[in-house]
Amino acid sequence: MARVSEATVEVRGPVNQFRTFFREHWVRGAAGTETPEWVWRFAYRTWVLALVFKLLGSSWDESWHFKFLRDDLAPPHLINTVGTGIAIVLVAIHTFTGMAATRRSLRLLQSGLAVFLIAAPLDVINHRVNGLDLTAWSPSHALLYAGTALMIAGLIDGWYAAGPRGRGWTVMLGALWVFFLENTVFPNGQQEYGALEMRSCLPNGVLTPDSCYAERELLEFAANQIGRPVDYAAIEHFALPIPPWVYPLWGIGVGALVLVLAAKTVKHPWAATMIAGAYVAYRAVVWPLLVAADFPPSAVPFYLLFVGLAIDLVRRAKLSSIPELLATAAAAVAIGYAALYLQDRMLAAPPTAWWSAPIALVGVAAIWFAARPVQRRFSVR
Repeated sequence: MARVSEATVEVRGPVNQFRTFFREHWVRGAAGTETPEWVWRFAYRTWVLALVFKLLGSSWDESWHFKFLRDDLAPPHLINTVGTGIAIVLVAIHTFTGMAATRRSLRLLQSGLAVFLIAAPLDVINHRVNGLDLTAWSPSHALLYAGTALMIAGLIDGWYAAGPRGRGWTVMLGALWVFFLENTVFPNGQQEYGALEMRSCLPNGVLTPDSCYAERELLEFAANQIGRPVDYAAIEHFALPIPPWVYPLWGIGVGALVLVLAAKTVKHPWAATMIAGAYVAYRAVVWPLLVAADFPPSAVPFYLLFVGLAIDLVRRAKLSSIPELLATAAAAVAIGYAALYLQDRMLAAPPTAWWSAPIALVGVAAIWFAARPVQRRFSVR
């Protein structure tokens, strides 16, 4: 485990910290090397900067692809590339110096970066070979999410195990979980954008391709791929190609698992609610900005806030292990599906197969039961 240095000298200012680090600490070392507190904070704040670039780039990228044909040099991709570049430099620094990382967290960072760097060219090749691949659920996209998830998991594990306690420890851990949640539920954006894309094409219930958010060139390209004119079937295949049971199972089922584990680590009594709320707030802020820039809007997953609330309410009951597990699964699924139903009726939500609720209940309970060793690890520092 990496050790935090007891040194009390605090180097202030990012430029000064950058210079001081390379002047005094650029020395070859193994993972777990004793690390001053300011170096931990400097490293992780830089990681947050990289993840913010990734977050902004991916948010714009998804909206971009519901309007324009794919472009490798599109501005959202360039923003993502900045974040990736920072991540590469940071992993190299952790690897060389062994600072601000444990052995396990460093392995996760290295593995995640390797998966991401393999996935990126594979995604480009996939688009070259198969043409338009808008769906967020493709194998090459899944590898990008997996690589990012491994890197964020490494950051969470390292900060949780050895990051400096005190002011900012909980805030940093919570922020990392927000990024992890966003990366996990990001594929659901396919349906969240697609639902409003379909609505834009059907003003007054009549198919009008010229009213779609997507440009005509994109609609024609997507229709040609399946050998159809730009009709209802072609637009639906472009906007909503994913079965309706996927959205709730992933958003509520998998989202609940992430929030349960996050709450176990952060330990704030309302941790799951705050993490889900921070993500939902970001989504609620970013879509008007995109719309103001003339990009398509998306449905916002407000129901996730209620999934987090359900988890925290069960935690406050302080049940024993198995009853808590069952109560958490039941509450998260019941309240999550109810909130999604109300959102569908009152605002907007993707097509949802409501019969999937019992499957989500069993799945959350079974996976969390199987993951009890992970739960026990995060029950103590």
